[in-house]
Amino acid sequence: MTNHVERFAPSPTGLLHLGHAFSALTAFEAARQVGGTFLVRIEDIDVTRARPEFEEAIYEDLAWLGLAWEKPTLRQVDRFDAYKAVLDDLKSRGLIYPCFCTRKEINAALSAPHHDGSEEGPDGPAYPGTCRALVEDQARMSRNPYSLRLNMRKAIASLGGSGIIKKLSFKELGTGRKGKPKKINLDPDYLIDSCGDIILARKDTPASYHLSVVIDDAFQQITHVTRGQDLFAATSIHRILQALLGRPTPLYRHHRLITDDAGKRLAKRDDARSIRAIREDGGTLEDVRNLLGFRP
Repeated sequence: MTNHVERFAPSPTGLLHLGHAFSALTAFEAARQVGGTFLVRIEDIDVTRARPEFEEAIYEDLAWLGLAWEKPTLRQVDRFDAYKAVLDDLKSRGLIYPCFCTRKEINAALSAPHHDGSEEGPDGPAYPGTCRALVEDQARMSRNPYSLRLNMRKAIASLGGSGIIKKLSFKELGTGRKGKPKKINLDPDYLIDSCGDIILARKDTPASYHLSVVIDDAFQQITHVTRGQDLFAATSIHRILQALLGRPTPLYRHHRLITDDAGKRLAKRDDARSIRAIREDGGTLEDVRNLLGFRP
């Protein structure tokens, strides 16, 4: 058994589609070829949208795709204490702050004439920092919705400054010379000006995707992260969080996206391309594998 651990981490907020199948099969095949381990993680941290019926459908679809994984399956809803411990640590280090801005207020600030229109990060335009200097107000936090944001400038300074950040890197599989992993260094200007003070949690959500994925990948000892190209831009955020939290950095494989006939990335609302719909229409596993480009 090699030390190669892959995972597939869907959210139970809809049915799996062909894009999910491609990601799961890519990770499973990569682990199988080297005698590694394939895990499934249910990312049900958004309890307002997660549904038990969709979680059961995930298991059914993955089994129909011929995938097997180690049990028990990790569920984020069981990990809230772990997320809180990390947030408490970041708070004690002065690296996070509560933000009370609504989306409307943020958009208004970003559309103001003084905004420089920097390149957008993975979550859209960088937060303008409206609440960054506020003194924490527990009474206000108890009354109002809020998010917890990472102070990106302080985070970078706590790691030694921009010079150190430029030496941090992650490796992207299959993109270097002769198909070898390519080392990609972080850009502190991109983290500050484009990513900005990212959200790590909300009052009603114990951790954002960025925070939970770093914590859970480390907990499950994931060595290889396989996910869509649309998440490549978020990897710089995950790398700096790994550095801040002392978590390991896996190898990354950001695969091509599966699109519809118009070239649009598939979403969970595309029921016609869901695995369940394909099965119910008489499609076979071989049909799906051929459609996605997998060969025996």
